[in-house]
Amino acid sequence: MIPTLILAWIVFVILLKILKTTLKNALTIAAILVLLNIGFGITPQDIWQQITHFAQTISPNQ
Repeated sequence: MIPTLILAWIVFVILLKILKTTLKNALTIAAILVLLNIGFGITPQDIWQQITHFAQTISPNQ
């Protein structure tokens, strides 16, 4: 019973750390997008277009 609780606690702590890191990164990206939009008028769609254009540029021609 005790080893099971210890293992459950370890898994819980790991998942909590992953969730915290994910939320921190999501908030950072959201803040960057808002600042780009307010400061320079760059929309998330503009950024996504540039990313897809870059991906097409570096992908090998088939």
